Amino acid sequence: MSDKKEKLEPLGNGVEIYVNEFYHFSTDTILLADFAKPKRNTKAVDLGTGCGTIPFLWSRNDTAIEISAVEIQDEACALAERSRVHNGFNNIKIINADLKELKGVLPFGYFDLVCCNPPYKLSGGGIKNPDNAKLLARHEESCSLEDITLAAKNLLQFGGRFCMCQRPERLTDVLEAMRKNSLEPKRLRFVQQRPDKKPKLFLIEGRRSANAGNLVVEPTLFIEENGEFSREMKEIYGSYKEGYDE
Repeated sequence: MSDKKEKLEPLGNGVEIYVNEFYHFSTDTILLADFAKPKRNTKAVDLGTGCGTIPFLWSRNDTAIEISAVEIQDEACALAERSRVHNGFNNIKIINADLKELKGVLPFGYFDLVCCNPPYKLSGGGIKNPDNAKLLARHEESCSLEDITLAAKNLLQFGGRFCMCQRPERLTDVLEAMRKNSLEPKRLRFVQQRPDKKPKLFLIEGRRSANAGNLVVEPTLFIEENGEFSREMKEIYGSYKEGYDE
């Protein structure tokens, strides 16, 4: 164990991952993993995987998914690799790389699905976190929306899916970056804490080189109803019971 208070966090179905104070996961991560859920025998990439939560959530019920988990921070990669070994998931490959430099690292035009839970804040926006790991996770210091969507475009085969989450105030930026890189928005879903609160997040899916138009706006996902988790949130969490951050 390192001096960063590492612990094993349960994800359900007996799956556990290593997390610490810098590399962990949130409700947003779990919602994105569910929204982007791959079909059996899918070839998928998780960009900016952090400690690897999304690949492990996808694999807890089905290991017939080929997943490349890309992360620029070597310490996060080491944590994710320990989790991979701990769970015996041979379908997951942890890749320590910059998503802007994936040519020759991963095959272009090969994947069915690319997923990304990106930094939410613009570079230079808000109060900067002095810790480098948290800075990279929260601000667009190492990659921008354009970098992410370009990487997704390059990795996906024709008709492949790109899924991400972001804050509602970045919706226009996301739509612009997706269309610029031939990822046509096809599904959009807003997330609210409660019915009386404004949206705190949106989930979006685009298709590589799809025809323009026909965006489906799905019903809002409510995290809470009547003072407790909503029925849908309970279904999304499944056998995962504890240890998440708002």
